[in-house]
Amino acid sequence: MASSLRAFAVRRGEPVLVIPAAPTPREVKPLSDIDDGEGMRFYSSGIHLYRRNPSKQNTDPARVIREALARALVPYYPLAGRLREEAGRKLVVDCGAQGVMFAEADADLTADDFGDLRFCPPFPCFEHFILESTTNAGAEPVIGRPLLYFQVTRLRCGGFVFGHRVCHCMADAPGGMQFQKAIGELARGADAPPVAPAWGREMFMARQPPQPCYPHLEYVEPPATGAKPDRMLSTPPDAMSRVHFFFGPKEIAGLRQRAPRNMSCCSRFELVAAGIWRSRTAALGYPADEEVRLSIIVNARGRGVVPLPEGFYGNAFAYSAAATTAGELCRDRGGLGHALELVKKAKAAVTGEYLQSVADLMVLAGRPLFALSRTYIVSDVSHAGFKGVDLGWGEAVYGGPAKGGEGPFPGVANYFSRSKNGKGEEGILVPVCLPEDAMDKFQLQIQGLTSEL
Repeated sequence: MASSLRAFAVRRGEPVLVIPAAPTPREVKPLSDIDDGEGMRFYSSGIHLYRRNPSKQNTDPARVIREALARALVPYYPLAGRLREEAGRKLVVDCGAQGVMFAEADADLTADDFGDLRFCPPFPCFEHFILESTTNAGAEPVIGRPLLYFQVTRLRCGGFVFGHRVCHCMADAPGGMQFQKAIGELARGADAPPVAPAWGREMFMARQPPQPCYPHLEYVEPPATGAKPDRMLSTPPDAMSRVHFFFGPKEIAGLRQRAPRNMSCCSRFELVAAGIWRSRTAALGYPADEEVRLSIIVNARGRGVVPLPEGFYGNAFAYSAAATTAGELCRDRGGLGHALELVKKAKAAVTGEYLQSVADLMVLAGRPLFALSRTYIVSDVSHAGFKGVDLGWGEAVYGGPAKGGEGPFPGVANYFSRSKNGKGEEGILVPVCLPEDAMDKFQLQIQGLTSEL
């Protein structure tokens, strides 16, 4: 577990706008109908921590990154623009080189002060190392505001923290990392990014007329049963317990032993998602007849379902929901068969036709927010490429999300990321957030599913 930081102060300079280093096209570019859904209208945050590099003894990382950022914004010029909303809540990018926000800061800390970062996110005291975009408490508008916020915090040891916030309408996790790797390439002396960015948003536009051809439960709240409100949405944040769970070789073996023989080829992600969903449902004590859901974020990259152009950095994923009753999910005593079957089916549902159907639904339904009640949302960011961002100081000590999940409801959404335990074994790290009394029950459930038979 990462150690608690001692008391410290961050001295942040006045944020400034960084504009492209050369003239860029002045135009208006529509986002795709997957980019501009209600659930995308927020800023995702990430952090990279770098140690001192002796070869950079007299080099200011803030200056290097700021200059590379300005150069990267030339080919990635839409990121320097501003969003505006048109008829039907359609978002377009006004590409006018308005710029992105950038701040320099200094902290009386060393890289070692952050302790053991294997069990992150959240990154220790992350709010000090990212430049917030909020203007009012609880509000985070994306229209008419900078699309990127960066902060470089120099550390006393010569290392630094690179904090970033990206409007999710513009890029998903792999797309955001593509842009940051471009900054790194330029910071290390390249003349241009090795992969030219591609807009390509037209492939995720709704048909005319829109024709959704799937039920898309992920955008419909579960039926009301007259029971109490979902505890995950009604419990105050200060009454939540947050615990990191590491699923290494031993835990994966335990889960696999509880999978039916015909599902022996399940992926680690599928096993962990099924195990957490089942344990979480039992711990929260939902009535047996209430519908519960697992909503999986499935990215089209690398799956061959959509011919994405090389360099595409927009959103290329969809939510896919698995649904059953709490009683059915937890009835499989000591096993994972039912949960696994639903997880695998939900993942396989995301095809090119499914993504087209989502785009159609967004237009017809007014770009709705995804369902939250009695729903657990999971996203695997272990392949997003966070570790590949080299800004000239070598590999990051930590590279990944700043928080354990995004959005205003703690614990509803979780990131699954890669980590290593004290033995050097690689596994999946999941930061779970639950009401305090439910966390003890959840831990017992997980122990029961992961102990080897």
